[in-house]
Amino acid sequence: METGAGNLSAFYFILRRCKTISKDNLINEEIRDKEVRVIDTDGEQLGIMSIEDALALSAEKRLDLVNISPNAKPPVCKILDYGKYRYELQKKEKEARKKQKTIQVKEIRLSTFIEEHDLIVKANNASKFLKDGDKVKVSLRFKGREKDHAGKGQSVMARFAEVTGEYGVIEKKPEFEGRSLIMVLAPKTDK
Repeated sequence: METGAGNLSAFYFILRRCKTISKDNLINEEIRDKEVRVIDTDGEQLGIMSIEDALALSAEKRLDLVNISPNAKPPVCKILDYGKYRYELQKKEKEARKKQKTIQVKEIRLSTFIEEHDLIVKANNASKFLKDGDKVKVSLRFKGREKDHAGKGQSVMARFAEVTGEYGVIEKKPEFEGRSLIMVLAPKTDK
């Protein structure tokens, strides 16, 4: 009776483990191939063997059999501690995310009849964003009859691009989107 209870607890352990570990790689009894190429914990190839022999070998070492290359013929499996393997992968992914720079798009709003000083203050703010590596979306909204002065809006955008020219380049030229004139500036890349 005790052997049956032992098998049952082992079954629940495997079932619980399968639910908690993500399905990126097949492990142990989840591998359904008849033959696999087995790699030892030291990276030494043990050759092609049946799945039963590979599972027995991994159980003997009290480690997991992990299918690391399922598309190969025959699939490549490695004997290792799967929990430690997943931890190392997560650590590498976290390091890679740390090194990534997420580019944000900041927005600056202008008006058609903006004064020179106000334009320079907004351009200085945009320059700070561009120095930090963010893109800047410059929008100029036309209210009422201001749309009749589209040329004035174009000249305001050109002046703004000129003032921020030290840190940014025009990625998208000023275009009308509804009642707004939109321009996108991107940070200059050093070559």
